[in-house]
Amino acid sequence: MRRRIIIVTAVHPPSAPFLTDAYRSLCEQELPDGWEWHWLIQEDGRTDEVAPHVPDDKRITFRQGRSGGPGVARTMALAHADGEYIKILDADDQLPAGALARDLAALEADPGIGWATSRVLDLLPDGSTAGFPGDPEAGAIERGAVLDFWKANGFRAQVHPATLFARRGLLLALGGWMALPASEDTGLLLALNATSRGWFSPEVGLLYRKWPGQATSQAEHTAVGERDARMAVVEARARELGRLGWGYPAAVVDS
Repeated sequence: MRRRIIIVTAVHPPSAPFLTDAYRSLCEQELPDGWEWHWLIQEDGRTDEVAPHVPDDKRITFRQGRSGGPGVARTMALAHADGEYIKILDADDQLPAGALARDLAALEADPGIGWATSRVLDLLPDGSTAGFPGDPEAGAIERGAVLDFWKANGFRAQVHPATLFARRGLLLALGGWMALPASEDTGLLLALNATSRGWFSPEVGLLYRKWPGQATSQAEHTAVGERDARMAVVEARARELGRLGWGYPAAVVDS
């Protein structure tokens, strides 16, 4: 019986044309024997503009739903996630060769690791790429380390939430993505780090497309009042999870 990695993608009409590039990058992934990927594409809304861009492949499932933002779309997709691992892939991004296999290897090698991240390059409109300094050391990321860094560095984490690869059960236990208009992926990253150890791969694991229509380039994304509220609730959730002491792997209780 083959084991599955579920790729979860939220999409809306402006980003739909990029699905072709995302699909191409998925098809270039090589996985160990016995493993396969299945791509869940969830439209944030119900239009006629996204479906024409969804590739015709039996490994892809496309669904639609009420508009609520990318976090809602991804969380709705979890209802159909029948694999052991969840990989995030935004509609406008791409996976470099080997990205899925590296994530999988990290979690398969250590049952105490709940999630993985990797190095990111910006994919610029002219096709060139740009990197960033300041990646963490390769290897394990201890519980609470992302929150500490994020708080001390102007709400910027040392690892990118768009690269997350996580155990399905852990992601479900945390309720999926936060119910926020933005930063919902950062909220998930900090919640994962509050409850489990993670992993960072120094090899490039994501090409993060920069284009005028992306949500993070809009002025409302950095509007001070809303941004402050988002950051406050993201931090509060992570700190409460840490204070409660629940974590992965769960402690075994003798009956």
